Amino acid sequence: MTIGLRTVSADDWRAWRSVRLAALNDAPGAFGSRLQEWADAPDNRWRDRLSIPGAIDLLAVDIDRNAVVGMATGTPFKDRASRAELISMWADPAVRGRGVATALITAIARWAASTGATTLALSVMPDNVAARRTYERNGFAVEPGDVLSRGQRELVMLRDLSPEHTVSR
Repeated sequence: MTIGLRTVSADDWRAWRSVRLAALNDAPGAFGSRLQEWADAPDNRWRDRLSIPGAIDLLAVDIDRNAVVGMATGTPFKDRASRAELISMWADPAVRGRGVATALITAIARWAASTGATTLALSVMPDNVAARRTYERNGFAVEPGDVLSRGQRELVMLRDLSPEHTVSR
């Protein structure tokens, strides 16, 4: 499998919608959003999602099959210019373990560093062990996060983006 990454914009909302709905269906507990909230969303809501100021939205494509197999977004951190955030990370179950997540994480980390961020942050549910291991393999470490409405504590993971802490893959 050859993985290609494609930066998308609001004009690509149909492609993003397809993969986002697949992600919400596949892993309903892994995201802050729910499938029901997005299944019938109007076009302008999808366009707005892909218009976060200063963000980058990526689709991972299996070039050999011309199929979208993953997605991720990098956003500026709301309260700290030295941080960026990785959100909406997902890889199709059929291709997990084949480098899709690492390709997306690496691209978002490079983007974040290019914006001047020195730390890349993400949130993950504590019971999502496979995702946590993927993030740890890609240089993230756990920091306690916020208590969620369900009583669980969301985990925040941080990756140092300074050159001396670059993760080699």
